[in-house]
Amino acid sequence: MLRIIFRSAVVWAILGLASGVYWREVTKFAEYDGATQLSTAHTHALALGMTILLVVLSIAKVFGTAEKRTTLFVILWNVGVGLTFGVMIVKGSLQAFGVEFAASPMWSGIAGLGHMITAGALVFLFVIVRRALKTAEVPEGVAV
Repeated sequence: MLRIIFRSAVVWAILGLASGVYWREVTKFAEYDGATQLSTAHTHALALGMTILLVVLSIAKVFGTAEKRTTLFVILWNVGVGLTFGVMIVKGSLQAFGVEFAASPMWSGIAGLGHMITAGALVFLFVIVRRALKTAEVPEGVAV
């Protein structure tokens, strides 16, 4: 499980860095200087995808939470962040090229679904950590 979490974090790091380059190049190619969803896609991938999964990797290693619940969290997290990130890339690309379909409220709905899945996964992570803290062996003199 630890390798899966690590590999997921690496994939998000690559996607985050690549989407930053993509944002710059697409807007330059399209000669677009306004705001697009592309401008925040790379930070979502790096902060939510890579950083959070590295934190989860640390938690799983320290508390030994590499179990079915952690697997479910990682799946939900990747789906939620992936859905949000994917919509940002598609909508941002459409915005850069001036496609009217970019203004469709459908994009907000799909991204909202991704945010809901991510929020649910985050709550689930707190449940996992709380359970790990309850069962963790704590050295004498340390309050939990």
